[in-house]
Amino acid sequence: MMPQELAQLLLNLVKEDAPLGDATTEAIIGDVEVKAVVLAKEDGYACCLIDFAEALRVLGLNANALKHDGEYFKLGESLMVLSGNAKLILVIERSLLNVLSIILGVVKATREVVEMVHRVNPRVKVAATRKTIPCLRSLIKKAVAVGGADTHRLSLSDALLIKDNHLAIIHDVEGAVKIARDKATFMHKIEVEVSNVDDAIKAIKAGADAVLIDNVTPTQLKQIINTLEALGLRNKAIIEASGGITPSNIIEYAEANPDIISTSYITMKAKPIDISLEITT
Repeated sequence: MMPQELAQLLLNLVKEDAPLGDATTEAIIGDVEVKAVVLAKEDGYACCLIDFAEALRVLGLNANALKHDGEYFKLGESLMVLSGNAKLILVIERSLLNVLSIILGVVKATREVVEMVHRVNPRVKVAATRKTIPCLRSLIKKAVAVGGADTHRLSLSDALLIKDNHLAIIHDVEGAVKIARDKATFMHKIEVEVSNVDDAIKAIKAGADAVLIDNVTPTQLKQIINTLEALGLRNKAIIEASGGITPSNIIEYAEANPDIISTSYITMKAKPIDISLEITT
């Protein structure tokens, strides 16, 4: 996200938080210049601090990030310093912290999940999904990448993923792949969402680049992969597992040996990192 776009996002959030202005600040604070610092109230990993510092400069504040993307920070460390008009800093404080805490939480959760998977199966990639908080997708996807996972599709425009609702209309896995193949550009991959081995076989034989095996147990996933292996189809397409995958069961899915494990846990259920903004002068 460009600095101007991120600055506009912050202004939109401020409009929600202070639709008629900040009553308290307007009542008791004059036009004074102050300094402030964003502090970590728990351990984590940095992400987008440089981006937000640039956005704050667009809005007229002086701001500098103190940590680079992926850099570890500890409880009590300073993440960003800023200075400028006190009213502007105070009115933007909560909006800035809300978004940053979410992003930092995604990075930490992603790192933890990736490490869990790689301890049992280093070849398996963890990926995000399109389930993200509205209006924050590009920032959350960046956090996923900084955390060491694959961003998957950034939008519906990136690839052809034939899902269950497409098939509910077309009723033909092979036909859907053929139509997609005929209309796709050479840049577009074709993936098909399936929930059983028969449809996985049909999709791969029809020329799908990947199959997304959705909402199956780790045991069922392993059985499907073994069947594809026996038929000589295992390496004809990327095998992605998805649906209901969380830290409590992701190791079992990794042991089933797909190529990709995608989960919305890292984008929708990551615990935000606790941070604060404190005026220093």
